[in-house]
Amino acid sequence: MYLSKLIISGFRQFGQGESSIELTFQPGVSALIGKNDSGKTGIIDAVRYALLSRDQMYFKVQPEDFHVDEAGKGVDDIEITCVLSDLSTADQAAFAEHLTYEDGTVSLFVNFHARRLAANGTARRWVEVNVRSGIEGDGPALEMTVRELLASAYLKPLRDAERELSSGRGSRLSQILYYVDGIKEGAEFDPKNPPATPAATGALSLLGLSEYFGHNVKQHKGIVDAQRAINTDYLKALLLADDQMTGKIDLTEGGNEDTRLRQILERLELGLMDDSGAQPRGKFGRGSNNILYMACELLLLGREPEGLPLLLIEEPEAHLHPQRQLRLMQFLKRAAEGKVKDEEGRNVQVILSTHSPNLASGLPVANTILLDGETAHPLSHDHTCLSQNDYSFLERFLDATKANLFFAHGVLIVEGDGEALVLPSLARAIGFDLNAHGVSIVNVKGTGLRRFSRIFQKSDSAKSWISIPVACVADMDVMPDAAPEILGLVEGNDDPKWGNPKRRWKAKKDFGADAPAVETGLKERSDGLCKDDAQNVRTFVSDHWTLEYDLARTGLGSMVFNAAMLAHAHDKICEGSKAENEVLAEAEKGFAQLLAKCDNDDELTAIHIYQFFTSKKASKAIAAQYLAAAIDSEAGSEGFDLAEFEACLPTYLVDAIKHACGHTPPPDPPAEAQPVAAAAVQ
Repeated sequence: MYLSKLIISGFRQFGQGESSIELTFQPGVSALIGKNDSGKTGIIDAVRYALLSRDQMYFKVQPEDFHVDEAGKGVDDIEITCVLSDLSTADQAAFAEHLTYEDGTVSLFVNFHARRLAANGTARRWVEVNVRSGIEGDGPALEMTVRELLASAYLKPLRDAERELSSGRGSRLSQILYYVDGIKEGAEFDPKNPPATPAATGALSLLGLSEYFGHNVKQHKGIVDAQRAINTDYLKALLLADDQMTGKIDLTEGGNEDTRLRQILERLELGLMDDSGAQPRGKFGRGSNNILYMACELLLLGREPEGLPLLLIEEPEAHLHPQRQLRLMQFLKRAAEGKVKDEEGRNVQVILSTHSPNLASGLPVANTILLDGETAHPLSHDHTCLSQNDYSFLERFLDATKANLFFAHGVLIVEGDGEALVLPSLARAIGFDLNAHGVSIVNVKGTGLRRFSRIFQKSDSAKSWISIPVACVADMDVMPDAAPEILGLVEGNDDPKWGNPKRRWKAKKDFGADAPAVETGLKERSDGLCKDDAQNVRTFVSDHWTLEYDLARTGLGSMVFNAAMLAHAHDKICEGSKAENEVLAEAEKGFAQLLAKCDNDDELTAIHIYQFFTSKKASKAIAAQYLAAAIDSEAGSEGFDLAEFEACLPTYLVDAIKHACGHTPPPDPPAEAQPVAAAAVQ
């Protein structure tokens, strides 16, 4: 049995009607990801309200749980529906009167309904709560004993695992151990025929061993002498002639066998030891104890013979360093594959919320649900524009750095290190700090640009779109006709290499013999790179060739030339054999000579600057680092003119930055589409 569907209406961020939310879950593990305040905790708490949880925390509906719309009007009803599927024969027997039979399947609907009776929470009875079964909540009420069978295990954020694993009444450890095989096995203790040797006690059950211990405690000389003294020396002197009383020292155990067994288990605690077998206090921190705590919870869920094996975890990354986060996600991936069980256990369902790119990168994209604009967008198959091949690709290459995109307010997807290093500085210089706007840069290093952008495109465009703006920055990769000869790729216009159909580079003249034909060909090439644009994903193609060339051609020629010279001399600068100022002085002279040589032709000058990255092998990444520093320095100088600087930049870069920062109008959604923040996820 697992939670397959959750519908929330009127609860916290989620409104009613079209503004309600519907999520589907698969067996195994599902991750709720997204920005702060997007509703992740609200979803976890909705499950806890409807199904209860075992953490012994008392919680009830609060005034702030009722949704308030943008106009400030609050709702009077909260409705939460949980649909449980794949019920075993034992599950069907336990919930027989509450089951729903539909289309040949058996499900259990749990409908939680809270109605506001008073304007605020000050009245003694200001809210009425009903929990009923049935598709429309018209079935029998679910009594508390039934709801307790559905209670999930819940690990709150910033939890104190050491405290949770300590001894005490109703402790989590006692609940876990109660269902472990062997706890109840063994012989009973017979005080008339106690074990003859210490070794014989091994045949006793845990309860029998406790009674054997109690029997020996009560026969201890100190206890016997104390009891005799109390009765003979003190109690007897205080009694009347007809009083018939005797004091007896006994252990504080009582009740039936089950109660006494639980009392024993509640005295136990679980802690970590080092390799020496010692249990040093303070050596192991919260991270290690959290790992131990999660292992115990999964053991309990897998061993319990009945109920819902559901574990809710808020921020499982709490107190864990990155390597342990990855190790944890490897384990949870096994849960998604149905492998989190022992030989006699059950599959465990895990629903977690996280802000960790490490965890997000370690889980298949199909197992995640992106929360955005108070709307949930499953990223599973058939919900996105990703193909099966794309899902496989992302499982290989979606690392922790790239997984930042799940938590961003905007995304810039770039093809190389140059863009990844330079764009943040360019954005700051024109007044759009990417960090301040919550924009993540994803560097796909030449391939997979579309595979990442399709994460943000819904397969059904008529439904709500993911509101996160995504800007893909792509190179045109078409050289000026003069470039191949300058770069040494051909020797003159008659070189046979021009006619080689297998050459990987392209020049403008490959698109036609005259200017109109070239312009048409370039537009078709640019349109081809943008053909998959849809919803809030847009592609911005360089105007001419590559990032470095376009920057040099449009007005930053001196800066790019300086950066290329510094990159060329980088090793000597690091060794100390050449000073950066010395290189910049040489660059100033060199650039003046280059302008004279090219007769101030912007195109020709830019080609020769780009030559540094080919024949002279200056690193594009190192040059981008120097260029970014120069841009930051220029933008921070006195008298810097933002508008003038922006006019020197290629328009495609400016447009991409503004789109990712949400400063360009999004495309109009189709008429049948629901507003972004008001659609239910099917």
